[in-house]
Amino acid sequence: MEPATTPAAPPEPGRRPGNAYLRLFAAPGTRAFTAGNLIARVPMGMFTVSAVIMIAGSRGSYALAGAVTATGLAATAVVAPFTARLIDRYGQARVAVPATVLAVLGSLALLLCVRHDAPDWTLFAAYAATATTPNIGGMSRARWAHLYRADPRAVHTANAFEQAVDELCFMTGPVLAAFLCAALFPEAGTLVGAVLLLAGMLLFTAQRATEPPVAPRVAGQRSRSPLRTPGMPALLAVFLATGAIFGSMEIVTLAYVDGPQAGPVMALQAFGSFLAGLVYGSVRPARDVRRRLLVCLAAMTVLMSLPLLAASYSGSLLALAGALLLAGMATAPTMVTGMSLVQRLTPAAQLNEGMTLAVTALLGGISAGAAAGGWLVERAGADTAYGLPVAAGAAALALAAVGVRVRRALP
Repeated sequence: MEPATTPAAPPEPGRRPGNAYLRLFAAPGTRAFTAGNLIARVPMGMFTVSAVIMIAGSRGSYALAGAVTATGLAATAVVAPFTARLIDRYGQARVAVPATVLAVLGSLALLLCVRHDAPDWTLFAAYAATATTPNIGGMSRARWAHLYRADPRAVHTANAFEQAVDELCFMTGPVLAAFLCAALFPEAGTLVGAVLLLAGMLLFTAQRATEPPVAPRVAGQRSRSPLRTPGMPALLAVFLATGAIFGSMEIVTLAYVDGPQAGPVMALQAFGSFLAGLVYGSVRPARDVRRRLLVCLAAMTVLMSLPLLAASYSGSLLALAGALLLAGMATAPTMVTGMSLVQRLTPAAQLNEGMTLAVTALLGGISAGAAAGGWLVERAGADTAYGLPVAAGAAALALAAVGVRVRRALP
């Protein structure tokens, strides 16, 4: 069946904003690909936690477990944009399924290497093989952008919904992984995650009617990377600094709470973002997306100071939990607005690659923020280290402000 090329009809005038999500799923096929998207997305929050529990439990070394997962993250940063480029060139179904199979085989290889006490280097090689995992969130956003290309408000709602799904999966994924590893056996989280990823991707890619069409290639003409698009490098720098907020906040909170309450307390930040994302999707999209991004980043920087104040002056775990819930409420609006800018800057035929570059920059920032947060915790204490997310937020705001001034030609 050929992918649909007719855009969804714009919403009827006079409908209430509260119906935005009902209108979003009125288009045929949207519920089916969203179901596959959800199933395949939950493991994204499971794999790292599962790998750490599995490796640390077997080898008795959190340092080894951290090094293995860091290697996988580095490999993903290199491989993911190329996978996305192939998806844009040949289509989601043709590329995403074999790429997912390779990633699942990497996860199963890691499981077997841990189970049978294989040499340490095999763990690095197996986990690096999972880097071929396609960016399922980017593919889903590309479908929404194609279906509702005549309706900017619906695309805005879809981006908010996808961000809320991200937060939901990163709330439930680690909890599910930890439960499976503790209740069944140490490898259970990785095994279940691999099965969910493959099953969800098969269901997602089977929905051919909503798959964006592949743009025809012109003989002798090479498409240039979205990195060369004016404004994109500055925007990726903003995503890098934003990732540092999340990475540093996570490691500092783990060190500050230092107990079984750490997981639920950290989940409150994601829950705040989830709620804000759903609300943000029902409001009108910004006329000036650049200015909206600056406002969102400023709000995020201010709200990220709340955990610092709670840790430094209160010392109460309840106060910190409330501060993290409020701090998270700036995350989804910022990410939705940033992704909207990526979509405007990136040619439609390269949308998966453009969004994957943004996610890669975000992951790089998370990794750097976690490393910097751990370093500062050891030297200055966890309460002081809560200043690092605030500094990262200020850096993201400054980078966005400079980028907006330099690139007045941004759409």
